[in-house]
Amino acid sequence: MAAHTTAAAAGPAPWSALAARARVRRRATAAALYGALIASALPVLVPYLWMVTISLSATSGTVDTSILWQTVAVLLAAAGLGVAAGRLRPRRRRAAYGIVAAGALISLGYLVGPALHGDNYRFLWNPNLIEEVRGVSGVGGQQFPWVWTAFGNSLLLAGLQTAIVVVVATLAGYGVSRFAFAGRERALQTLLVLHAFPAMTLIIPIFLMLHWVGLLDTIVGVVLVICTLELPFAIFIMKGFFDAVPWEIEMSALTDGATRRQAFVWVVLPHVRVGVIAIAIFAFIKGWEEYVFVATLLLDKSNWVMSLYLFWVADDIMGVDYGIVAAVGVFYMLPTTVLYVFTQKHLTQMTVGGIRG
Repeated sequence: MAAHTTAAAAGPAPWSALAARARVRRRATAAALYGALIASALPVLVPYLWMVTISLSATSGTVDTSILWQTVAVLLAAAGLGVAAGRLRPRRRRAAYGIVAAGALISLGYLVGPALHGDNYRFLWNPNLIEEVRGVSGVGGQQFPWVWTAFGNSLLLAGLQTAIVVVVATLAGYGVSRFAFAGRERALQTLLVLHAFPAMTLIIPIFLMLHWVGLLDTIVGVVLVICTLELPFAIFIMKGFFDAVPWEIEMSALTDGATRRQAFVWVVLPHVRVGVIAIAIFAFIKGWEEYVFVATLLLDKSNWVMSLYLFWVADDIMGVDYGIVAAVGVFYMLPTTVLYVFTQKHLTQMTVGGIRG
């Protein structure tokens, strides 16, 4: 009886020690994980952050690197405090996030606020600014197009390509998924094989083909080329999404009197909405950031897109005015950044399940 009492009295102590040890191990693991994520993100985020700070602070080609490091220090401190605030209860967590954000903004305003300005973005309303800077640098050549011309061409290219890829990939993915036909297996294998070849090897044949059909140096020609290269993978992705939709759902709609088209539009498409959004986002980004084919196939400067515009601006005035080059870079990445911000919840829900052979 005495031994049992002694064991019972001594029992809770080891369990408490194990629980405390587990808590310490869990916190250490979480801290190491967050530290590794922040350390791996820094080499990716710091160049973008540097570009933004240079575009807002550089004056007459002079760059103050202390502004970058002060900004990095403030954001790192805010990230660490945000991670710590994430361990609080939900009610306190929101207040802690607000305090951290306000503190970061106040610190940035105090440290780097006086050095910030928007003069480097004058190219948005001054169509001759790049030519004026190029004149200072001594670079001759043909007149640069206005940035809004390149921006409009990029929107036209990316938007038209996105529409074609989404429509064709959705219909083709549905057909490959739902209909059995001779050569279906070979068709799927061909889609993957076509996507596996390096696109760089096709530049000369594509250049000659567009020249022969009269589409060289046109936005439409570039759109058709990029769509041809992007469609195989997009079709395969959409096939996976359609495979994940049970056939019984569509059959029920057909049994209730819906036509095949109505069942496709009103029953099947809502179930693959995430896939449609995903391929639309990827297609838009591909069209927006494309450089190799636009540099080869677009010859006239009036057909320049933003990737070409940024390249030639950087090539001509990089050593003269870093602020304008950085500002053009920020303007170039703004549409894709906004697109990611408003569609990231759909991308995180993306799963390609139920892929059948």
